[in-house]
Amino acid sequence: MSDSRTVHILFENEAWLAPLLEGLAAEGLSHELHHVHHGLLEATQTPAPGIYLNRMSPSSHTRGHLESVDLMSETLAWLEGHGRRVINGSRAFALEISKFRQDLVLQRYGIRTPRTVMTVGKEQLLAAARTFTGRFITKHNQGGKGLGIQLFDSVEQLEAHVNAPDYDAGPKGQMLIQQYIEPADSFITRVELVGDRFLFAMRSATSGGFELCPADACQIPAAAPDVCPADGGAKFQVSPLTADDSLVQSYLRLMKHEGLDLAGIEFVEDAEGNRYTYDINGTTNYNSALGREVGVDGMLEVARLITRELKSSGSAGAMRRAAI
Repeated sequence: MSDSRTVHILFENEAWLAPLLEGLAAEGLSHELHHVHHGLLEATQTPAPGIYLNRMSPSSHTRGHLESVDLMSETLAWLEGHGRRVINGSRAFALEISKFRQDLVLQRYGIRTPRTVMTVGKEQLLAAARTFTGRFITKHNQGGKGLGIQLFDSVEQLEAHVNAPDYDAGPKGQMLIQQYIEPADSFITRVELVGDRFLFAMRSATSGGFELCPADACQIPAAAPDVCPADGGAKFQVSPLTADDSLVQSYLRLMKHEGLDLAGIEFVEDAEGNRYTYDINGTTNYNSALGREVGVDGMLEVARLITRELKSSGSAGAMRRAAI
């Protein structure tokens, strides 16, 4: 039976749960699991007490859960409508499932982004490509796992790609075309943030492709082939980026004002030192080997954030009761 200190985990992919559950156990937090795929919601029904954690991935459709993202959107509206606290709630999730909206928000905070155009339809994608100079990439607007990311040298290459029988425009048919930023070195940087805290930054090698999920489960494709096809190895390294970096501070301001409680935000640096941010991952995962190297357990920090939230809500409740 749940109470006000219960952590309700809203999830779709069981393979990503183990590190989170270990973190919650270390903090002495009880939890309930809620698999969001098929279900029902009644508007007047009161949700169970406790705090809720959104762990829905935009790539859920690749694991046979096509309905999960839309069901999560409605679930978050129901929970928040009844006053429940959700870690990475509806505002964060709206960004999670739209890379186009991420671009708009990043620009709002003065953060440099690659030129980005959203398209629906093959002809529209090709028309947009003709307006780009130089190399460009495509990606699914609702992504995750690097879905739909392809690099092209010409419109002719893209045309052959979209006319191939295995072309995939994503679960909603929304494709982005984006300016390709050539990295000064063959890596991108991912900045991990929880609450108002910078955890660490890591470099992800891009020489093997764009599927750069850092989760431990992603590094064991034979054991979890439906998670993501990355092969680990030396793909991830610690970045020298620090908390006082101006870009990190911009990310933290964005999170504070846009409803993001935790995120992994990615950028690439070109040969001139310009840094372009292109992705905000709300359902972030952590690489344990890298965490041990920097002395930070990402999921334990998430659990500690939840502990702080519970203490804060308990103190607020006590103050309200004392005022009555």
